[in-house]
Amino acid sequence: MPRGISMRSSLRSRDSSSTSTGVDPRERVKDCCRKLVAFMCTQVGVGGLVVGYAIVGAFGFRMIETQIDPTAPVCKQDNIREEYANELWLSTASNQSVNVFNETAFHIVSNSILQRYQKNITNGVRQKLNCNGLAPDDRWTFPAALMFCLSVFTMIGYGSLVPKTQWGKGATVIYAVLGIPLYVLYFLNMGKVLAQTFKWLYTRLHECTGQRKPGQRIIVPSTACLWVIFGYIIAGSIMFAEWENWDYLDSTYFCVTSLCKIGMGDLIPGWGQGAETESDQTKLIINFVYLLLGMGLIAMCYNLMREEVYVKARELKEQLNQAMDAAHYKIITCCKSEPTD
Repeated sequence: MPRGISMRSSLRSRDSSSTSTGVDPRERVKDCCRKLVAFMCTQVGVGGLVVGYAIVGAFGFRMIETQIDPTAPVCKQDNIREEYANELWLSTASNQSVNVFNETAFHIVSNSILQRYQKNITNGVRQKLNCNGLAPDDRWTFPAALMFCLSVFTMIGYGSLVPKTQWGKGATVIYAVLGIPLYVLYFLNMGKVLAQTFKWLYTRLHECTGQRKPGQRIIVPSTACLWVIFGYIIAGSIMFAEWENWDYLDSTYFCVTSLCKIGMGDLIPGWGQGAETESDQTKLIINFVYLLLGMGLIAMCYNLMREEVYVKARELKEQLNQAMDAAHYKIITCCKSEPTD
């Protein structure tokens, strides 16, 4: 074979071996993206995605809402209340021109001052001023923003912390549109994981107590699911009551309305006028974890109770079919036993 032909053949074999063994970087990136998407669709991936979505949203809303003009008007209710209380005192009790024994004159002066006080507070609320006296950085802390994000995509909607800027309101709309389907996916996937785990524990408990018969299918009863939810609510009620010095009725009221996504917003752990102390920040984080895990437990109970209803319905259908077959067989037997003319 000539030397030129042998060199060309060796180069071709070398190129073919390099293309067969080498991987296109674009294909490698696509393969990594496919694996990442597949992982995100798993139960663990969806849970991490929800937490990550909340964290990213918290940083985003905190960055947007803390850009409010620091020179924007602020109405502090305590200062306004003290100012008008002093005016009321000076204009009535210590002013010699008003006879406190003259009921008509006293009522005219005091009512005028109280009406101006009411108008001042009302105008502050209508103009959406910061009437609690807290700076945006103090109100939009990271834990508070995290709870705001949770209340948006879980549709709880507490309303204790709301965006004031136009950018914040627009971001809330987009955040909710993208976050609600993600939360639904989390609800379904987390429900499957917790349902399988609880069913496994319940089956092992039956085996340890010797109540399981060979070949018997174990179905978690609805009462067990209700007891789990009831115990979770009781644990949260005790925890929040000890933290916030609430009575147990208020604490239970908060847990139930939050887990049912009613979201009254009148009671929130760690949030009075605002989450000001480090302890309040910790309470908001624990509240975030409590609600996210609690909604997973509700999804678990939904899956287990749905399975029980499905099994019961199938058993009822089989019993009805057997009853109809028995009745049909009895009718045929009676017809055959009757004498013919």
